[in-house]
Amino acid sequence: MDISSIKNTREFFWTNRSKYKLLQYGLSPTTIKSVIRRPDRTETGIAPKTTAVMKRKDTKKTKREVWVMLQSRIKNQRSMINNSKTKIISAWIYPGVSPKGKDIYVPEDVWKEL
Repeated sequence: MDISSIKNTREFFWTNRSKYKLLQYGLSPTTIKSVIRRPDRTETGIAPKTTAVMKRKDTKKTKREVWVMLQSRIKNQRSMINNSKTKIISAWIYPGVSPKGKDIYVPEDVWKEL
């Protein structure tokens, strides 16, 4: 697969980072679209206004997860029609089973200072 073969569509906008990550991890655009459409888990992304979705891709020997960071509802600025796209920011494979998102613990003394 070549980076030039990954094209933007009406539904998805691929950042250069996401294209390179697909090549790095040997993922296909079809796999990423499958993760977005039917995720096993959804978490809040670490960047503002982002979401991370995950789908398990286990084999008999290994457990792994395919993660995609995305931003939804990006308006298409080139056309006059209010088309919305899903902006795919990054994709990666997590080896094993990732821990579910937890609230960040803030000590009581920090709350008092704030």
